[in-house]
Amino acid sequence: MADVVAPEVRSRMMASIKGKNTKPEVALRRALHARGLRYRLHHRRLPGSPDIVLPKWNTVIFVHGCFWHRHPGCPMVTVPKTRTEFWTEKFEKNVVRDRKAETALGEAGWRIAVVWECRIKRAASDELVDTLVTFVRSGEGLRLEIG
Repeated sequence: MADVVAPEVRSRMMASIKGKNTKPEVALRRALHARGLRYRLHHRRLPGSPDIVLPKWNTVIFVHGCFWHRHPGCPMVTVPKTRTEFWTEKFEKNVVRDRKAETALGEAGWRIAVVWECRIKRAASDELVDTLVTFVRSGEGLRLEIG
């Protein structure tokens, strides 16, 4: 099936997709701040440039978009009908890059939490935030995935 918009329009649309300060990320940051957690954003010196860095607890939080980071089993994970080879390769590279960043962070002693976009969109509920805050403050466990 051919694309319904001109290539220039599609290019502009794709270029406008944000990588930082997305709605799910901002919603989660607000909830964490309301619980008294203070953090740094997008620390470029850390592998993968984590979305939220909590140095006091040696913890990083990634807010992953289900489409771009390929959340297993999520209905938001689709493959565009045009240029499927390109997109499949791109998505695979994203997943590999995520794994490398998490491995490097783990080896450096950081604890990692991954929160998937679909979980935040359903509701950045108290339960989700409670789970995340407990993980951060407890100092227990090396990885938490909420999705």
